[in-house]
Order: sequence, then structure tokens, then C-alpha cells
Amino acid sequence: MTKKVYVGMSADMIHPGHLNIIKEAQKLGYVIVGLLTDKAIASYKRLPTLKYEQRKIIIENIKGVSEVVPQHELDYAPNLREIKPDYVVHGDDWQKGVQQQTRQKVIDTLKEWGGILHEVPYTQGISSTQLNQSLKEIGTTPEIRMERLRRLIESKPIVRVMEAHNGLTGLIVENININQNGHTKEFDAMWLSSLTDSTAKGKPDIEAVDVTSRLHALNDILEVTTKPIIYDGDTGGIPEHFVFTVKTLERLGVSAIIIEDKTGLKKNSLFGTDVPQKQASIEDFCYKISTGKKAQVTKSFMIIARIESLILKQGIDDAIKRADAYIKAGADGIMIHSKETNGQEILEFCRRYALFEKRVPLVAVPSSYNHMYEKQLKEAGVSIVIYANHLLRSAYPAMVDVAKSILSHERSLEADDKCMSIKEILNLIPGTK
Repeated sequence: MTKKVYVGMSADMIHPGHLNIIKEAQKLGYVIVGLLTDKAIASYKRLPTLKYEQRKIIIENIKGVSEVVPQHELDYAPNLREIKPDYVVHGDDWQKGVQQQTRQKVIDTLKEWGGILHEVPYTQGISSTQLNQSLKEIGTTPEIRMERLRRLIESKPIVRVMEAHNGLTGLIVENININQNGHTKEFDAMWLSSLTDSTAKGKPDIEAVDVTSRLHALNDILEVTTKPIIYDGDTGGIPEHFVFTVKTLERLGVSAIIIEDKTGLKKNSLFGTDVPQKQASIEDFCYKISTGKKAQVTKSFMIIARIESLILKQGIDDAIKRADAYIKAGADGIMIHSKETNGQEILEFCRRYALFEKRVPLVAVPSSYNHMYEKQLKEAGVSIVIYANHLLRSAYPAMVDVAKSILSHERSLEADDKCMSIKEILNLIPGTK
């Protein structure tokens, strides 16, 4: 009787190491590849470049592979108990490091029916990390970047977004990551905020910076990054103008625009009712949403409706009513905004929103209620969390400190510990050497 051999793989980028493992597995019997789903991969590292269906086609056509099944978790155990393979084949590189626990669980599970773990020596000179970095340096296309946000929403329990307002901050969001408990954590997408964009230009956040000017900053970010971008569209302007904004952003590869249901001269929401702000009628804003949806060409681009009812003290009933209407008008997402620091009205909105028969991804911007963890927002039903202005807000105090130090000491030596070295700043930018 032919032995069953199980091989777990991400297989985002097939290289000689993968082929060698499959070759060794074939010697042992009937090869079943457990291909990690996008959701499984995204649970512990970045979203794969290729979709599950694309990776499956590739693996199915590799010599030696008899069958491909989805592995829905990083944990092998559920698939192993269902298939009960005689062997599991894996590279020996997981004997140390973050995958040690996964390896041990595989061994323990195989013992239940006498299965054996067969480990193949690591193929030297091959690094998936280096291959991915090389791909990043090549860049991306507008189509791939645009659809990536929808893939992230489908694959991750919560999508983490950080503001960027120029090429340098775009590089920070693109590249910064940490390893925590064996999982790589990074920002998934970028928020192009009208507040930080206008503030960086020394102008008030009242839509004084027009779309054409903001596209310069957007292009700077697009040229040096690959992650999806969510564009802060303020009120979106009149529907006839909004149509062209949608077309332009979609053409450039932006994933989504968020527009707020206010009318008249735009004022920052965190002023609340301290300044005159007027909410658009439900009918008018629904018309703007539907007009924008009709203008887009692809299915990937998203129009997200930002509800200002809680900001303007209109209450949760009004916010819920508007959410339902905006979804019916075609909104691809709902952003609920609040300036209350305890976060309770956000949680109450989420609770009532969860009762909707038809829901779209929910977006939260916890600037005021920043004590809340992502886990709490995720459990409340939030799909996207936006850190809306933190890079700009952190940069300003640091720059002021350095400027004051130089004025005070009449030289720059005392400011050195507050600054990157010239060499570091040169190495930060690709292609400088």
C-alpha cells in the first residue's frame, strides 16, 4: 500500500529548496501538499504576494505532487488528524527559532498513529526573505497594489494602517516591522491624511490644499512603496468633482477613498461642536456615494463612508441610520468617528452595527480613545484601524527640540543624540549608494 506523505508549504515564491523537499517526499510515497491559505500566512507574517488560487495552480503542476489541500492554520494538527499521513516532510531549518513549537506539535500529533517526521537538510544560499526584498525593490503595479487592501481585509482579523505624508514616512510604513512571539508585525497599509498633508505644507486643514497639490505627495509615496494606500478625501467635494477624484485615484492604484458626510467649509472633526460644522443630508451623501461607484472602472477600488454623527452630537441612532443608508447606496466600508475618550460610544455603535443583515468592513480611528487595544476593536467587529497622524505629530516635537538646542548652544554637537547619523540617513534611502 502506498504511503501518504504530507508537506506543509506557503509556496509564495517557489525556489530550489521547495523542489528539493517535494523530490524527497516523492521518494516516500503519495505526496499531499498542505498549502497555507492567505489567512493562515497573514496570521504570522506578511500577506503572500500570490493569492491562494494562484499558488495552488503552481504547486499542482510541480512534478511529484499528487494532491493539494488547503491548510487553514499555521498549526498542522487539524490537517494531519484528518489525513493521518505516514510521513511529514519538512526542511530541517525549523529545528531552531520561531517554528520550534510548531515542529514539536507535528511530532506529538504523528505519534498518535505512528507517523514519522522526515527532515530534509536546508538548501544553502536560498532565502525567501531576500527574494521578497528583491521583489519590493522592483516595485508593484497599480492593479496589484489596489486590490491588496481587499485581500488584507479578507485575510487578516484587523488591518493596521499608519499615516504617511511624504516619501520618507512612506518608507517607514513600508519597512518597519518587529518580531514578537514568533510573529512578524508590521503596518499593512498607509493613510494619506488631509490633516497631515496640509499641516506638512504649513496650511490649515480646511481643504485649502487641493487634490492636484495632494497628488504630488501621493506620487512621492507611490514611487517608493508597495503597500496599499487609503486616501483621505475629506467631504469629496461636489458629486461632479468627486467622479474625477475617484477616476484619478483608481488609475494611480490607490485602494480606497474615505469621504465624510459633512458639507460646507471643512473643519477638523476633533473640534466637534466647538466650531460650526454641518452634516450633509442622507439623501445628498448617498447620491455622492452612488455617483462615485458608477465612475469607477475596477471592482477593487473602495469608497468608504465616514459618519460624523457622533462628532456632531447627533447620537448613535442617527449614525446607525446613516450606516444602513450608505451601505445601500453602495459604500464598500463604513468609518465611524468619535472624539469621546472612553470609546464607549464606538463600542455601542459596533454592537448595533453587528446586527445589520448586510455589513461592510468597519473602520475605526482611535486618536481620542487611544487606550483601546487593537484586540478590543477587532472583537467589537472593526476590520481596519487607522493611526491617523502619529508620524507627523512625533516628528514635530523632535525637530523643535533640535532647533532649540542649536540656538541655545550655538553649535549642533548637543543635538547629535537626537539625530540619525548622516550615514544612517543615506542608507535609509534605496539607491543612494
